[in-house]
Amino acid sequence: MALTALGLNCSLKGGNAPSSTELLVRQVLTALADHDIEPAGIVRVVDARIAHGVSSDEGAGDGWPAVRRRIVDADVLVFGTPIWLGHPASPAQMVLERLDAFLGETDDEGRMPASGKVAVVAVVGNEDGAHHVGAELFQGLNDVGFTIPANGMTYWVGEAMQSTDYRDLPDTPEKTGITTRTAAANAAHLVRLLAGSGYPPAG
Repeated sequence: MALTALGLNCSLKGGNAPSSTELLVRQVLTALADHDIEPAGIVRVVDARIAHGVSSDEGAGDGWPAVRRRIVDADVLVFGTPIWLGHPASPAQMVLERLDAFLGETDDEGRMPASGKVAVVAVVGNEDGAHHVGAELFQGLNDVGFTIPANGMTYWVGEAMQSTDYRDLPDTPEKTGITTRTAAANAAHLVRLLAGSGYPPAG
């Protein structure tokens, strides 16, 4: 069975608005495809009409159950966010809050829905803070059962208080390209190991 990767774009921009986060997430998915991990698309979170809450279904009009289904169906999650005021964008926090429900949704052996799945983080911004944002996302994703590969983040941060966006660069910076390819290679390696031999029962 083919392994798949889903991208989450937690940009504040909806619709088809140009998005640097989308570009970096797409580059990670492309790098994963080089390792035979098939792209399962990108969800632009602000367009998914996700309700506030911490359950897996907040009732009528909640777009989260459909997004959750795509996350659970994928083997790798590429979690992308811009930096705002030194923190992940608010849609990223909303995703983490909804993933919190995984803590109480264990199988008969105590494993959460994300057990055996791998998460990679992609961060863009025009200010410092990529490592802080990565740390926040890594902790939340690990808490709900995702496994983080070595070097499991790629990022680009522009000069502070300037207006250049990642998507406006003429070429992908060499260091960002290297970290993207490394994160993808490590994620592909790890998810294959987990697919072949998953985690033992909890407790």
